[in-house]
Amino acid sequence: MTRKKKGKSKNKGISNLTNTILSILKKEKNQALNYKQIAAKLSVNDASSRNQIIKKLRDLQGKQEIEEVERGKYKAIINTEYHTGILDLAAKGNGYIISDEFEDDVFIASNNINKALNGDEVEFYVYKRRKRGKLEGEITNIIKREKSEYVGVIQIHEKKNFAFVVADSNKMYKDIFVPINKINKAEDGDKVLVKLEDWPEKADSPYGKVIQVLGKPGDHNTEIHAILAEYGLPNEFPHEVEEFANKLDTSITKEEIKKRRDMRQDLTFTIDPKDAKDFDDALSFKVLENGLYEIGIHIADVSHYLQEGTVLDDEAYERATSVYLVDRVVPMLPEVLSNNACSLRPHEEKYTFSAVFQMNDKCEIKNEWFGRTVTYSDARFAYEEAQAVIESKTNDIPAEVSLTGKAYKINQAITDAILKMDELAKKMRNKRMSSGAISFDKVEVKFNLDEEANPIGVFFKTSKDANKLIEEFMLLANRKVSEFVGKQSPKKTFVYRVHDEPDDSKLASLQNVVSRFGYKLNFKDRKSVSASLNNLLKDVNGKKEQNLVDTLTIRTMSKAEYTTKNIGHYGLAFDYYSHFTSPIRRYPDVMAHRLLQHYLDGGKSVNEAVYEDKCNHSSNMENLATKAERDSIKYMQIKFMEDHKDEEFVGVISGVTDWGIYVEIISNKCEGMVSVRDMKDDHYAFDQDQYAMVGRNTKTMYQLGDEVVVKVKNTDLVKKHLDFNLIGKPES
Repeated sequence: MTRKKKGKSKNKGISNLTNTILSILKKEKNQALNYKQIAAKLSVNDASSRNQIIKKLRDLQGKQEIEEVERGKYKAIINTEYHTGILDLAAKGNGYIISDEFEDDVFIASNNINKALNGDEVEFYVYKRRKRGKLEGEITNIIKREKSEYVGVIQIHEKKNFAFVVADSNKMYKDIFVPINKINKAEDGDKVLVKLEDWPEKADSPYGKVIQVLGKPGDHNTEIHAILAEYGLPNEFPHEVEEFANKLDTSITKEEIKKRRDMRQDLTFTIDPKDAKDFDDALSFKVLENGLYEIGIHIADVSHYLQEGTVLDDEAYERATSVYLVDRVVPMLPEVLSNNACSLRPHEEKYTFSAVFQMNDKCEIKNEWFGRTVTYSDARFAYEEAQAVIESKTNDIPAEVSLTGKAYKINQAITDAILKMDELAKKMRNKRMSSGAISFDKVEVKFNLDEEANPIGVFFKTSKDANKLIEEFMLLANRKVSEFVGKQSPKKTFVYRVHDEPDDSKLASLQNVVSRFGYKLNFKDRKSVSASLNNLLKDVNGKKEQNLVDTLTIRTMSKAEYTTKNIGHYGLAFDYYSHFTSPIRRYPDVMAHRLLQHYLDGGKSVNEAVYEDKCNHSSNMENLATKAERDSIKYMQIKFMEDHKDEEFVGVISGVTDWGIYVEIISNKCEGMVSVRDMKDDHYAFDQDQYAMVGRNTKTMYQLGDEVVVKVKNTDLVKKHLDFNLIGKPES
C-alpha cells in the first residue's frame, strides 16, 4: 500500500486576505472585531490561518487602513464615501446598481453582492474602475428588501427533514431553505409561494416558509396564479371587502339626483371592446342653438361609493389598478361595483362625474364645465360597430361586426353624433401631432381561447378610427381637468400623469439599430425628435421589422408615472395631463375625482407629501401589473407553440447576444431563443458592433432584423421560455 504524501494545506495562505479583512471590517463599520471574530467569519480555526490574520491586521494598521480602537479590536478607517441605489441583478449572478449619484450604473461582481437580492435598496461603495472606465463597487448593507415572497418549485429532501424551493425567477440566485415543519403540507414538486424569514450570517441560502401551495407546475391555473403571486398581486377579494361592497346602497335616489346636473335627456352612448364587462366612460352629444357642439365625457362616479377610511377603499388603494391577464381580469373593485353599480350599462341611470365642453367645428373650446351628474346611456356599441358606421357613413350595422350577431339599424341621431365626433376627433389628433405628440399604435397580441382557456388562435388588435375617437375625447377630459386644477392660484396639489423627455443615449442606441433598416432620426431639437420618431413609426408600419422597431422606440421613451410635481407629458405633447377617465380600474383616477370635487367646493390645497406617497404607490403597482400582464402573454404564446412543434416559421431576429439570437415569429409575434450552441453549421461569434452572429469559417451573418426560418425545439411553461432550432434563411 502506498502511503499518501502529507499535504501542506495548513500552511497555505488565505487567498485575497487583505481585501477580505477590509471588506469584513467595512461591512461591520460600527463594530470593532478581533482576530478570532474575523477568523470565525472566514470559517477558519487552525493556528496558521489565525496567525496570517493577526499579521495582516498589524500590516493594515501600519498602512493606516484600519485602527485598533481597543486592545486587539479593530475597525476600518472609513475614508470611503458610501452611496445608495437599487440593485438590478443579471441572470448570471452579477449585477448593476442604479443610483441617482452616478450617471452610469455601477457594476457589482457576484462575490460583492453580499446577500442582496434583485430590486433591493442597498448601500455600497465604489472602489475601482473596470476596463473601459466602468465603475465597480461592493454592497455593504441592505437598506430595504424589494420583496420577501418568491414563487418556485419545492424539492423535499429524501429524509424529509428539510426542503429547498428553487425560484422560478432567474434573478433569484439562491435556492431557499425551508425546514420540514414550515412546508405547509406541500408535496415534492409542487409550485409554492415562499416567504423569506431570515438569512443567517454563515448560511449559504436564505431561510423561508411556504405560505401558499399553488399547485402542480405546468397546470394552467397554477401558472396563472403563480404569475400573480410572483408580483404580490391578489387573485381574490378578502371576505370582509366583498361583504362591505355587497351591502352598499347602489340605488339611484331622488335626493342624490337633486345634488347633481341632470343629463339623462342628452343623447348618450358607450363604445367599448366587444368583450368588455365594465363601461366606465360614456359620451353625450347635442347641437346647441348657437351652432356649437356640446359634448359630455361622462365617467362612472366611483368616489360616490368608494368612501375614504373604509375597508373597500383600503383594498382598492392597495391594488391601485386592475390587472388584465390573457384569460382573466383581476379587478380593482368587487364585481358589484365594477360590473354593476359603476358600469354605465345601456338603458340604466347612473351617477357620473362629467367634463362637458362646448366647441366649434375647429375644435376650439368655448365653454367647459366639470361636476357630478346623473346620466342615462341610450346605447352600447362595440368598437367594430362604431367603425362600421364611420366607414359606411350609414346607420347600418352588418351582422359580422354586430354584438348580437344579427344585422340591424341604429338611431339616425346616434349615427350623426358618431360621424361628427369622428370628424372632430381627427382634427384634435392632427393638432396634437403637429404640436409634437408621438403616435404609438403598437400592435397588440390577442388570443382566441377555448372553454378551458387554451389558446387556439392568435390575432392582432390594431387601433382604428372608432378607437381613436374615444381616445381623443378621453385625452381631452384628462387634459382639461388637469389644466383646470393646475392653473389655479395659489397652487393646488393634484395627481398628474407625467412623461419626461427621452434620454439622449437611448435615442442614440435606437438610431444605431434602425439605421440597419435604412431609417434615420433627427435629434436637432425636441420637435424634430418627435417628428422623426413619428415618421419612423409610420415608415415601419406593415413591414417585417415593425414590432421590433415599435418595441425599441417605446423602450427609448421615459416611463410615464403619477406624481404631484407636474412636468407635462412629452409623448402626448401636453403641458398638463392627469388620469380622470377610468376610476373603475385605476386608483389615481379616483384621487383625481376626489380632489377635483374638493376644489370645486372651494377647498384648500391638500397635503402634497401624502399624495406624492400615494402616487408612488400607484406607479409601483402599475409597473407590477404590467409585468404580470406581459408574463401572461408570454405564457400563452409558449402554450400556443406547444401545439406547433412540427411547423417551420419565418421570423425576424429581434435580439443578438453572446449566448444566442432571439427570433420573433412574424405570423404570431411569439419570441424564442436560438442558442449559439445549437448553431452547428459553423462556429459563431457575437459581433457587438454589427448586432450580429458571424460564422468564423463561412462568414455567414445573422444580423438584427434579418428574416430567418425556425422550428420549435423546446417549450417550458414553468420558466416561460421558448427555444428554437435555426433552419436557416428563407429562400428569396
